[in-house]
Amino acid sequence: MIEALHTHHQGDTTDLADAVTLLPAAAAPRAAEPAEPDLSGLDPAAVEAAVRQAAADEIMPRFRQLAAADIVQKNGPHDLVTTADRRAEEHLTAALTALLPGSRVVGEEAVHADPAVLDALHGDAVVWIVDPVDGTRQFVHGDPGFATLVALAHRGEVLASWTYAPALDQMAVARRGAGAWLNGERLHAGHPAPGATLEVATSHPDFTTDDQKRVLAALKTPGIAPRPCGSAGLEYLHIALGRLDATAFSWENSWDHAAGLLLVHEAGGASGTVAGQPFRITGGNALPFTAARDAETARRILGLLAAAN
Repeated sequence: MIEALHTHHQGDTTDLADAVTLLPAAAAPRAAEPAEPDLSGLDPAAVEAAVRQAAADEIMPRFRQLAAADIVQKNGPHDLVTTADRRAEEHLTAALTALLPGSRVVGEEAVHADPAVLDALHGDAVVWIVDPVDGTRQFVHGDPGFATLVALAHRGEVLASWTYAPALDQMAVARRGAGAWLNGERLHAGHPAPGATLEVATSHPDFTTDDQKRVLAALKTPGIAPRPCGSAGLEYLHIALGRLDATAFSWENSWDHAAGLLLVHEAGGASGTVAGQPFRITGGNALPFTAARDAETARRILGLLAAAN
């Protein structure tokens, strides 16, 4: 059973200390709010099985087997989509809505075809947020560092998430208020060793503007070792595992971040934006933002980014 736990939305503030939150933000209750969705009949194991099946049927048979016709540019040479992306999203859309009748799906490829699909994030229906192949460039190049990301959300609140790296046989699951797990083992992000150089994954230069590069360059300072990110979903998993100290991302697509942010929070990590607000999966965030193994690390990263912003 998936159970939604509630927190109150933090007010707007420019105090950087408040930019770090140990729980994802939730929208404040409204006077005539509809009843909470009944998720008692949803089996998380069935969701995991659906994610695994989509990868087995649509992604892995095409891994290292793509033909030229299977790869298409969306917005440029670095923004790729493959037959595997499209077919896996179609598979997941059918499977997930069958598991939870009345739910909606916000998928990366569906939004690319029709931006109005994003409106579901602001509605009252329960929403599945899907990135069928996170790290498409890695997938295209035969690199196993890609993942399928699924998050379950309601009114901007992420309730559960599944991060599956099929080529690595890794399945990470998080449930709001109930912890994070990788292949059945509890995840604890922990803390960087005192005085250790922080490893930070940042937005890849191929996907950033000159101004974003300038702000992210503030992390090139003693004690911090920034590097370009790969699959965003797997970078979040690396934080939850304690193998990466933080991220600094300058884009806010919900399908890239919803699953991983819950995973990090449930492993004991923290996140926040340079505007002193929690990150909102519904958009409109001040960027860049960070996720980190602990609040102290997040504040350090945000301080450097805010000073350069």
